[in-house]
Amino acid sequence: MTSSLIRGRPRHATGHIAVRVGHAVLGGVAGVVWLVLPVMTSVTQDPVPVADGGAVAAARAADGAAATDYVLPLLAVAVAGALGGYGYVRRIRRARSRTTPGVLSPAPPAPTPADAERQARASLVLADDCVRTSREALGYVEATSAERALRAAETELTAAFAIWRRYEEGVPADDAGRRQALVGVVGRCAEAGRQLDAEAAGFDAEWEAGEVLAAAEGRFRRLAGRTGGVAAALAGAGERYGAAAVASVVGYVEQAKDRLVFATAQLNRARQSADSGDGDGFRRGVRAAEGAVAQAAVLLDGVERLAEELRTAAALVPAALTGAEAELAGLRGTALPPRLAHADAVLAGVRAEVTGGRYDPLDALRRVARAVEGTGGGRAGVIAAGAGLVARSALGAADDFVGTHRGAVGAEARALLAAARGAAPADADRLARKARELAERDVRAHGNPFTGEAAHGSGVAGAVLGGVLLGEEGNGGPVVAFGGPESRGRLG
Repeated sequence: MTSSLIRGRPRHATGHIAVRVGHAVLGGVAGVVWLVLPVMTSVTQDPVPVADGGAVAAARAADGAAATDYVLPLLAVAVAGALGGYGYVRRIRRARSRTTPGVLSPAPPAPTPADAERQARASLVLADDCVRTSREALGYVEATSAERALRAAETELTAAFAIWRRYEEGVPADDAGRRQALVGVVGRCAEAGRQLDAEAAGFDAEWEAGEVLAAAEGRFRRLAGRTGGVAAALAGAGERYGAAAVASVVGYVEQAKDRLVFATAQLNRARQSADSGDGDGFRRGVRAAEGAVAQAAVLLDGVERLAEELRTAAALVPAALTGAEAELAGLRGTALPPRLAHADAVLAGVRAEVTGGRYDPLDALRRVARAVEGTGGGRAGVIAAGAGLVARSALGAADDFVGTHRGAVGAEARALLAAARGAAPADADRLARKARELAERDVRAHGNPFTGEAAHGSGVAGAVLGGVLLGEEGNGGPVVAFGGPESRGRLG
């Protein structure tokens, strides 16, 4: 059988070896001819008559010179052999150290489970970012095919998060199954990105056909006019219900203003680019402004939504307390004395807060619902309504935070948030609150790579943190646009 090393030898290497062998053989032949030639000459010469003494001396000198004729041929043979041996040694060494495709090299190490997990996490974060950005972009243009692509991408992403969530819970348990689960996560995320990439060009065409600059400027002006009222609503809620009740949205008005500052600069740049005929600059400016305005809206809406949820919860708390006490009364005499005692203590504490003045109505509803749930009740009526309100509030708060800080939030927080969306109210509340906690931890650990007064004054730092810009360069990098991994950074 032919060796794999020989089969894989390049042709030019074989040619070099043949040349060296030819040189060695030619040198050897030349040496042999040189050795044999004097002998052949002496045999064919005619006998020479004996001469006088001078002639004899001359003949002896000639014999000595003939002997020296053997020295040069011997040297030629030696040199030829040395050259051939040197070529052979070089060939062997080169073959041993060669890294061309013809030589079998060690296969690259298989990815470790830790590597596969890191790839899955990165895929989840990237796909979630693409979906969120594309959803924001579709708020400015009606593109039916792009909307279908977004729904398909959301379906794939939901499945990917579900696989990842089971994986974190230890399902499947065998190594082969866990490797396949990670492959499934990466594959689902890739398909979500592919769906969005396929519609990026169509979205651009629809976007170009609209009055995009006028739409962005109009939304900007409306949001700028809202900031004062939203700030007043936040202050009023804090005074009425206490600082703890509004802690989840503290700083949101300032962040919204920061996004609007960035949008102002981008809209001005878009106007200038339009006047100068710079189409790329126009598109980049308008898209960046759209992304910043969309996030400013999320932040301001989050504050107003929380203020409304607090008012609704405050109206539900007295009825929830009464309903919970009635349910507990019906369970007296059952085999649940420890749980009933704990529930009684929780309800007594909530009632004391309600009668005492300022309190967090959403947290009060949460505690009432959990206290009754521990006894097997609370599945209907006002308690269930309160539990649903609490879950929706926690989900909205977590989603707003992740969306407006997605440049720093990792896969764990996003996966918990995805799991919370399909869970029962009590589980949804718990998962969403944990997701918010992890997201805040990620943001603290991430820090701010865009330091300095210029970055903050221009809003670039906030735009990078919010995922409006990719953050790959000192000026914030490309604008993130509708699309998947291959097209999202096309607006450089």
